Amino acid sequence: MKKKILVVEDNPMVVKSLEFKLIKEGYDVTISIDGRSAMEQLESIEFDLVLTDLMLPFVSGSQLIEHIKRTHSKIPIIVLSTSTQEDIITEAFTMGVDDFITKPFSPNELSLRVKRSLSKVQ
Repeated sequence: MKKKILVVEDNPMVVKSLEFKLIKEGYDVTISIDGRSAMEQLESIEFDLVLTDLMLPFVSGSQLIEHIKRTHSKIPIIVLSTSTQEDIITEAFTMGVDDFITKPFSPNELSLRVKRSLSKVQ
């Protein structure tokens, strides 16, 4: 059965590249363009992994991460962010994310990190 990945990203170009790469790798991909719709998706679909940006409309990535950790604590989270600030990266790991990828990123690096995060929960 295909692994289900929720991608939470508001940049259409990033969404297209993520969606293309992940579908090509054989994953079932759902897109949310903001934190609020991501929370709704999480209530109706069981996901194996969440890829999220931190800067999102309506509900921030940090709020989304807190929500996931509170309600779906087993789902691994990978943060995708343009931030290279150590305090933001440290805060994300303190909140319990499994990985942090700085944009722009290599599609192959993304693929390896997704596989690694998914292998930890099997």
